[in-house]
Amino acid sequence: MAYRWRKEAVGGPLMAPPHDEAPVPGMATGLQEIARTKATPESELTLIATQPTETDKSDITDFPTSNAELLRAIFKALPDPYRPFVLGFAGKPKDRKAWGGDAYRADKINVDNPALNWYFSLAVYGASDDGYHRREKDCAAVYGVMLDDLGTKALPLDRLDACPPSYIIETSAGNFQAGYLFTSACTNFASIKALNQSMVEAGLCDPGAKSPTTRYGRMPFASNGKSDPAFECKLIEWHPERRYSVEDIIDRLELPPPQEKVKPGRKAAAVDRSADDIYTPRADENAVIVALKARGLYKQPLGSGKHDVTCPWVHEHTDQTDHGSAYFEPSDLYPIGGFKCQHAHGDVHRIGALLEFLSVTFIAAKHKPTIKVEAGELHRIVDAAERELAETKRYYQRGGLIVSINTDPESAATEIKPVSQPGLLRALSSAAIWTRFDGRSQADVVCDPPARHVTVLFDSEGYQHLPALTGIARQPHLRPDGSLVREAGFDPATGLFGVFDGRQFNIADQPTRQQAEHALCELRELLGEFEFAKPHDLAAALSGLLTATIRPSLPLAPMLHVRAPQIASGKSYLTSLIVAFASPTSPAAVAFPTNDEECQKLLLATLLSAPGAIVFDNLTTDLIPFKSLCSALTEEHLTGRILGVSKTATVGTRALFLSSGNNVDAVRDMSRRCITVNLDPQCETPATRQFGADPLSHVRANRARYVSLALTVIRAWLCAGKPMTVCKPLASFSQWSDLVRQPLLWLGQHDPATSVFEQLAQDPDRETLGRLLHAWHNTFADAPAMIREAVEKSNAAFAEVLREVAEERGEINRRRLGRWIARHQGRIVDGMRFERDSGTSSAEKWRVKSVMSVLKVSLPEVAQSVENLETVTEDL
Repeated sequence: MAYRWRKEAVGGPLMAPPHDEAPVPGMATGLQEIARTKATPESELTLIATQPTETDKSDITDFPTSNAELLRAIFKALPDPYRPFVLGFAGKPKDRKAWGGDAYRADKINVDNPALNWYFSLAVYGASDDGYHRREKDCAAVYGVMLDDLGTKALPLDRLDACPPSYIIETSAGNFQAGYLFTSACTNFASIKALNQSMVEAGLCDPGAKSPTTRYGRMPFASNGKSDPAFECKLIEWHPERRYSVEDIIDRLELPPPQEKVKPGRKAAAVDRSADDIYTPRADENAVIVALKARGLYKQPLGSGKHDVTCPWVHEHTDQTDHGSAYFEPSDLYPIGGFKCQHAHGDVHRIGALLEFLSVTFIAAKHKPTIKVEAGELHRIVDAAERELAETKRYYQRGGLIVSINTDPESAATEIKPVSQPGLLRALSSAAIWTRFDGRSQADVVCDPPARHVTVLFDSEGYQHLPALTGIARQPHLRPDGSLVREAGFDPATGLFGVFDGRQFNIADQPTRQQAEHALCELRELLGEFEFAKPHDLAAALSGLLTATIRPSLPLAPMLHVRAPQIASGKSYLTSLIVAFASPTSPAAVAFPTNDEECQKLLLATLLSAPGAIVFDNLTTDLIPFKSLCSALTEEHLTGRILGVSKTATVGTRALFLSSGNNVDAVRDMSRRCITVNLDPQCETPATRQFGADPLSHVRANRARYVSLALTVIRAWLCAGKPMTVCKPLASFSQWSDLVRQPLLWLGQHDPATSVFEQLAQDPDRETLGRLLHAWHNTFADAPAMIREAVEKSNAAFAEVLREVAEERGEINRRRLGRWIARHQGRIVDGMRFERDSGTSSAEKWRVKSVMSVLKVSLPEVAQSVENLETVTEDL
């Protein structure tokens, strides 16, 4: 069958509307019995079903060719004063403030400018005294319902196979809107709203789709300005012959009956439980499975919530063959479950028929707990709500917030997202059946979770039932005992949620040293074309690959800084290569903050989502030791108020920190927290170099293989009994040193932490402090002195170092000098350190003490204390 547009009058009888869905008088509704009559003006076009013939091939098209034709096909010939609304504009929808639109007239509004965003309503409106308005009180009838975010964003299209849509529009790459046209224009708005709510609760529609009488959907011959460049919308499927009643859609999509509000004088169905129960947990076994077993119709489980059953209507099968029937447990997409029979009556006997046959109520079929809202029971209700939220295995607690694991459909990046209060309301509505006592009907009625209870749970300071989520593991990861977690999902021992396919990773159960050497050799080949300044820089880069692989398993890990003397030396490429071991997606590089307040906000917001890595690319200043950045590297958690969250939150710091820059270094407190990889191409124009391979693309294409190699190196060291190589300890990073540094030393590599000790020795603050200590000691010896005295008595050399520390506008700022000395008091350089004088003077004084003199004074005191202790012991 094809469709041809003909200039003909609309004739033939209208289809009779179903009960309580009477069309607006005079309005053409439903499919029409087309009668070919006299020609009409060109503006009156009607869709006619025809068979293609050789003579009229050029007139035949499967789809409307314009938005105007689409509107004519959906609404047919609408008499005045009834009109749908349309809206067209250029640019991004998020920037649009006015969404009113205009009542559509084909002779007044051109809806076929494909450069604009075009929207239309599936409802029509009558004129009021002040014109047309897209509001419910002016809505005359609704011609259908629309589903959004199908495809990659939310719902797979095959979920709609049992009830194929009347049309499907691709609104962005891989994402669709679908429309169901009604058999006749519906004026029972309550039933449409209830149908819409059932679709939302079943995950078939955007939760923001709350007003089917006023909602807009996109037109196909238009642009989607959300993307850049704008996406050209397309009409993918067009079947105007597919028209449904509300009951048809509910039955075919296997939705629970819509819950309408109880009106005065109308009785509601009572809930199947005693009235005094506040919380009825989920039954141990699904009521449908229990009923199937009781009637001898249950055969066996098929896995993934499917069950092989005997069809109750097996006598209708050909030769009464007992096969091809299955029951599906409830899920997000099938709230009351599903029933499929492959025989001819499969379209007749669906889940509703099965439940009726088994005498199982829709509420029991959902296999959900029941929470009854009663006054004075808020604490019990909130506790039950949290317990059921935890039972879904989709929600966790992290740093005082309720969170979930989300994967972005466009970037495929998986991250932790805090649940908003509206999101929590939806989650609780899905997790349990909520009821309240209705005084008018004298029965329990189904309701939404009360906003007050949702707020109390959302604002709670702690959660007793939700599992604590440490972070995300994007590959197999280590437990504290050294065992390897090879399966995805939540691991209670580590608190990590694995988002990976364990089948892709190949790590031996007991890897040998030989296997580790082979794995390390392949990892070194990835770095073969980088020009490292020294051998220990290669070891540092290798440590970056290992650290990235197991970062979620490490409480703490140093930052990795890639440094080079000039541009195009491979800094950013090396950081991207290391990041590929941490995550299958590339995080966006962020600008290095300019102050500690900005740094704290950046880190809290970024770490909340548990990224695989945080990259500060192309630094123009040294790695300044902001307090929050230092804490993120040496503390397991950061606490602060996160933008957009109404309470203080604590976030984990298990992310790989990387940075790069030309001739910039880790200074002061960052020196011991950062491993530097020095690249030196030793040529005038590194950008002109040619390379024989592209290791980054190779790793991204074979990520599981290379991550497995890195894990093999670490696991081989663990299986060998953790052989330890003597090396300098690295404060705060002992576990990193064991699992990353020691395996490399075991396999004969240079110490990857060499740069840390070089940075500590070359720290500019250390050099300045040493010069100040010597100058102060040369001036005052061991005598205490005030800051003012130091400034007044300073000679040329002394004054030079004072100006270096505290010069401001050509003068030495004494307050600034005092703060600098206070910040460095107790730090030993060249055997000396600053100490605050303990005299009685009200003015603060400082003295330079020799560490050796301190020891000489303290040793006799210790000896005397020991002698006194022995005397007391003898007396006793």
